[in-house]
Amino acid sequence: MTVEEFEEFYAQAVARLTGQLYVMVGDLHEAQDVVQEAFVKGWSRRRQLDRDGQPEAWIRTVAWRLAASRWRFRRRSADAWKRSGAPPHVEGPGPEKVALVEALRALPAQQRRIMTLHYLCDLTVEQVAGETRLSASTVKTHLSRGRSALADRLQDPRIEEAPGE
Repeated sequence: MTVEEFEEFYAQAVARLTGQLYVMVGDLHEAQDVVQEAFVKGWSRRRQLDRDGQPEAWIRTVAWRLAASRWRFRRRSADAWKRSGAPPHVEGPGPEKVALVEALRALPAQQRRIMTLHYLCDLTVEQVAGETRLSASTVKTHLSRGRSALADRLQDPRIEEAPGE
């Protein structure tokens, strides 16, 4: 991939990848950071990205791994704060959070990632399996369980079931 091709790829994919990572990690600023860092890593590998033929999947996977690494670091830091007795300052979620984001956050991370790749990134089951290194049947299981969990969590309590249902 030439410099110009990489710049064009970046311009076409950065917003889409940021949106996808936002759904996966639930934090827009974190998603922006990891996507930018993944593109920086991709810059030095742009020749290999071109040969692979799937530069967007590579960037998305690197960004996901960076987000997971940052999460582990923060968790270790929070544990250290707890051990030291100093409470960390954590702001609660604002009222602007929608039910879907809350429901997605309640899913296990792997299931949330697979749901995002399939429904938001519009990848086929086989593409999701390739990107996550899981079997297609495992991906289908995660999708089925994720849909069921979301359906339960997103059920509107104001809607009463009709008698006999």
